[in-house]
Amino acid sequence: MKAVKGKYYFGGIHPRGMKLNAAAALEVFPDPETVAISTLQSFGKPAIPAVKVGQAVKEGEVIAKADGPISSDVFASISGTVKEIKDISGDKGNETHIVIESDGRKEKSYLPPLTEPDAEAIVTRLRDAGIVGLGGAGFPTAVKATPKSPVDTLIVNGAECEPYLTCDHRLMLEKTEEIARGARYLAKALGVKKIIIGIEANKPDAIKAFESFDDILPVILKKQYPMGGEKQLIYVATGRRVPLKKLPADVGVIVQNVGTCFAVCEAIELGKPLYERALTVSGKSVANPKNLWVKVGTPVQSIIDFCGGESQAPKKAVLGGPMTGTALASYDAYTHKTTAGILLLSKDEAAADEPTPCINCGKCADVCPMHLMPMNTAFYSAAGDFESAEKYGNAQACIECGACEYICPAKRPLIQAIRKTKSALKQAPAKEVVRDVAGKPLEEIDGKPVEEAAPDNLKNKEENNG
Repeated sequence: MKAVKGKYYFGGIHPRGMKLNAAAALEVFPDPETVAISTLQSFGKPAIPAVKVGQAVKEGEVIAKADGPISSDVFASISGTVKEIKDISGDKGNETHIVIESDGRKEKSYLPPLTEPDAEAIVTRLRDAGIVGLGGAGFPTAVKATPKSPVDTLIVNGAECEPYLTCDHRLMLEKTEEIARGARYLAKALGVKKIIIGIEANKPDAIKAFESFDDILPVILKKQYPMGGEKQLIYVATGRRVPLKKLPADVGVIVQNVGTCFAVCEAIELGKPLYERALTVSGKSVANPKNLWVKVGTPVQSIIDFCGGESQAPKKAVLGGPMTGTALASYDAYTHKTTAGILLLSKDEAAADEPTPCINCGKCADVCPMHLMPMNTAFYSAAGDFESAEKYGNAQACIECGACEYICPAKRPLIQAIRKTKSALKQAPAKEVVRDVAGKPLEEIDGKPVEEAAPDNLKNKEENNG
């Protein structure tokens, strides 16, 4: 299908692309001698270890079982022997890791391939192969493939709007057919016929590649961050707006990343579980930027060494993209299913200015793609008033894209404040909600806040409403 231009959306920023290795074809990273595979490989609960120390495992064998529907199975990424099961500190706190030492045999244990599977078989395979969203969040794909609301459109996310990252771009060029077939399997699972792929305008070769399909509509996205955000992509591609606190399925759409579609194709046609992925190694402080196929649990240090090591001392090392990734204190870390990049940023690339007081310029609100007020969240969060931070900043709706912090002239740590607010609200005990007979929450009783009203007043109000 001939590509069409997407709609304009409010907000966002225009950082330098810094796509240093867009022309670098994907290389296969050699199997590491040792991997340390976290049991937390998806959004939700960590998986439960299913192996013991000393046990021999094959590549693709289940080593940890999902703990409920919002979790994912974890697989051995190399064949060898389980040497340890231990906690290692990561960006989400301590995570249980299963350490495997290679035996060099490269023995594999795959699921049986599927031929012309129906929707139910596809969803089962997504679950059994541990497929999760590879765009960053890692939400279990089997759950997204069975939405509670009826949907009519599948959007494949090929935006890759984060600076530096180019692995999705390479996938779209090198694995075009597999991505298309994976998208068709997902569409079949969802029961939809309309497939759209959104690709930023700075990838004309990828747009051209997907114009060759009669059943997939390429939508050209403006180079604008965070164009790859689900709600932004849905509006630009379809004109549908996803309300706050609603899901894409509520407007009839499901979004999946191009890497996820490729993993789905391999899971269906080869029976291959998700235990390796494409990632980008970039930044001016790495000697040879590359795009690599890397096994889950690979040591970050060995990946950097494979890329020639440091060309200069980095100011900051980042796991993921520069906008949403996590800063590394050292290279003693390991890749996950959701690791899209390893960046070594020089002092010219990494902002290191000390924050200064807010000047109330409002730029953070101007660029917020979710129409929020980040300055309010930051103000109340600093004071420890997290309820007000949510009330006046609507922090829970934040997608943590980092656009506000990027544009802030005072270099305020806005995303840190938002994450702090979310964490505090998550841990706070739930407040009892008083409602009237129609079920509407009561905020005041006789002119006073509900929490200050005397029990007798509550009783009288109930009687009067009765």
